[in-house]
Amino acid sequence: MPKYSALSLFSGCGGSDIGLCKSGVEVAHAIEKNAAACTLYESVTKSKVIEQADITSVDQFTKADLLVGCYPCQGYSQGGRRKSSASINYLYREFDRALRQTKPLAFIVENVDGMRFSQNSHLLNNQLRRFRSAGYRVSWKVLDAKDYGVAQSRKRLFIVGVRSSEQLNYIFPSPTHGPLGNRPYRTQRDAIWRFRDKTDATYNNEPFHWYYLSRNRRKEWDEPSATVVARDRHVGLHPDSPKLVKVGTDQWEFSGSPQDARRLSYLECAALQGFPAPSRFKKLSLPLRYRAIGNAVPPPLFGAVSKQLVEILDAR
Repeated sequence: MPKYSALSLFSGCGGSDIGLCKSGVEVAHAIEKNAAACTLYESVTKSKVIEQADITSVDQFTKADLLVGCYPCQGYSQGGRRKSSASINYLYREFDRALRQTKPLAFIVENVDGMRFSQNSHLLNNQLRRFRSAGYRVSWKVLDAKDYGVAQSRKRLFIVGVRSSEQLNYIFPSPTHGPLGNRPYRTQRDAIWRFRDKTDATYNNEPFHWYYLSRNRRKEWDEPSATVVARDRHVGLHPDSPKLVKVGTDQWEFSGSPQDARRLSYLECAALQGFPAPSRFKKLSLPLRYRAIGNAVPPPLFGAVSKQLVEILDAR
């Protein structure tokens, strides 16, 4: 039986919560505004704890041992709006409100690493000040998912806090894969070889437009994939596709016929994110599946962070 419970905010399709469960934490309640994400959450996690709600309208939060949240990142993202003044950047205030109301033993926040860059650093610093003034010892670090067993290069910023009264400092987990770990990086071959013969109904088969060909979106079979994105038109190329050759500034062309190229399927994207059962995303429209998958935190990465937290708390 799980020793700790968690309240999950901005839960998306459940990537963070699958990671929590793998580390021995029971998700008592989850809140997500997007209806499609809620539908996929129930399918992917096989759990009924999700509530569709705008967090700004929630008056009372469920108390739990841990509070976790992955508030939306479009304003910080290098692939998104990149506007530090965007209102979506200030949803951390709602997380802070929940933190002060529920007073959990510890909390975990995940966001894009763009939060640490100069144009956004004031927002990061404000979050750290708020969480510390709420009574927590706070640590933050940028982690790359490929260092923790995910077959994808995906850098994310984590903020972890432990209630000051516990007199514990959170130490981030050491890499398990790559040069700093004891295992080789997982590759696209490891994660998606079994999906290579899937039908075209599982991927976007639109023509490759000029913006798509403004960068190299292809990785080899024996490499981790590039970051999985949320737009179905912009996801990476399948490794069986012809190589891309640079022909000018922000201009790439296929070395072979474009007819032999295809984008990664939603099943492949889910597998590259580390979801244990990609077929559970077979609901709703194809763009909505891609969006939920691309916006998610990789379960193994969140699981590594939460497992470390559980071990630190257990050692009290």
